[in-house]
Amino acid sequence: MLFSNMSKTNMVRRHVLEKKRSCSKEKESGCLSKHLKKIYPIGLQRTSSSLSLSSLSLSLSQNSNDSSLTDHSSTPLEQKISLALSLIAPHRERREFPMVVKTHVHHHQQQQQDPPGNGEVRRCHWVTKNSDKVYISFHDEQWGVPVYDDNKLFELLALSGMLMDYNWTEILKRKDLYRESFLGFDPEIVAKMGDKEIHEISSNKAMMLAESRVRCIVDNAKCILKIVRQYGSFSSFMWGYVNYKPTINKYKYPRNVPLRTPKAEAISKDLVKHGFRFVGPVIVYSFMQAAGLTIDHLVDCFRYSECVSLAERPWRHI
Repeated sequence: MLFSNMSKTNMVRRHVLEKKRSCSKEKESGCLSKHLKKIYPIGLQRTSSSLSLSSLSLSLSQNSNDSSLTDHSSTPLEQKISLALSLIAPHRERREFPMVVKTHVHHHQQQQQDPPGNGEVRRCHWVTKNSDKVYISFHDEQWGVPVYDDNKLFELLALSGMLMDYNWTEILKRKDLYRESFLGFDPEIVAKMGDKEIHEISSNKAMMLAESRVRCIVDNAKCILKIVRQYGSFSSFMWGYVNYKPTINKYKYPRNVPLRTPKAEAISKDLVKHGFRFVGPVIVYSFMQAAGLTIDHLVDCFRYSECVSLAERPWRHI
């Protein structure tokens, strides 16, 4: 009787313990699932829903080399939870991959746009880091570009003549003053300038032009008018010397670029015959370079191909 009562008592205790254990497991499972949803809000039940862990792993496996991520049908719940947490780090790494590609593409585009050489634009060797901005701009935008307008050709011829006294940088800094004083280098207007206008220009200290130089420019304007009456335009007359097509040179080093050429000497002599002054072979060749009658950019200069492309265009008679 006593044994029977003890057996019943033990059975009751065992039943109570098993009940407590089952309740404890349910609470742990519920808390763990709730805690995981805060970190990584996905469904953890065995289901075919699009929000299941298996479907998420499959979508991520398309960007992974680990084939073990594609099959989780027999994986225990604890392993799925661990796997879900481990997927957080690879997700962050995949975001960085497009950034690397973007940087690479940008670098490739920059290599195509910029001329080679330490990330700097390659210019003719006589243009250095110490060169004035106005001179660099002249080299990058005007020097070697074919010019067909009579007024602009007259301006470049006048500026080239000043090289006897100044360099290009000093001349270019005062270019706007020259244009204003010589009224846009219109030959018809300049040719009519008298002693009063010549004296005013030569007296302007900012211009730094001697009276003889001013008179030379006025006299050359008169010569241009004669050329226009005989040949139709000053542009047609000058471009006729090079058969209406720029001479394209392929100089590699500054020492290869000449100060004068046989062609420049022939043009100089002919201009003198037509009454022009201060048009020696060196000045004439400088004028030819500036006006694009000859392309003397060094072959590794970024402007060489651009000016050659312009030089290959058909003759433009203006």
